[in-house]
Amino acid sequence: MAIHELSALLWRERELLDLLTFKLEEEQLLLTAGKSRWLPHGTREVEQVLEHLSKAGLARAVEVAAVAEQWGLPAEASLGELASAAPDEAWADVLSAHLNAMHQQTATIKELRDSNEQFLRAAVRSTQETMADLKPAAGTYDSHGRTGPRGRTGDSTPSRLFDQQF
Repeated sequence: MAIHELSALLWRERELLDLLTFKLEEEQLLLTAGKSRWLPHGTREVEQVLEHLSKAGLARAVEVAAVAEQWGLPAEASLGELASAAPDEAWADVLSAHLNAMHQQTATIKELRDSNEQFLRAAVRSTQETMADLKPAAGTYDSHGRTGPRGRTGDSTPSRLFDQQF
């Protein structure tokens, strides 16, 4: 029966949502710890989970359409509509439980996404401020090896080395 396949796909999708939550929390830990060197790896892993979720969502849509057809509903019926129209109380409960769990998971994911975005914005702002502070104060060495802005002597501003790749 298509309903059994749909239930199995919903479990798989919930597992992927849990994995996405974990990866976003991992990314948040990297951000709060200042371990920005690992962010590209974390971001790549999040993107991979999102790709798997996209495929799982497509497979779910196909199975929902099959179940909806069996139960006399339009092919584009939602999971909530399937739960309401389930011919058996047990399947109504199963589908409702999946739907509620997925709503909770997506709310948690949205919170994590928003929080991570705030951390990233703060990091970008901090980096921009640091670079702005360094730019005018950066000096050079004069022909005598003394530091000062643009090689002038007598200025007490120390020279700084800064990696231009940033």
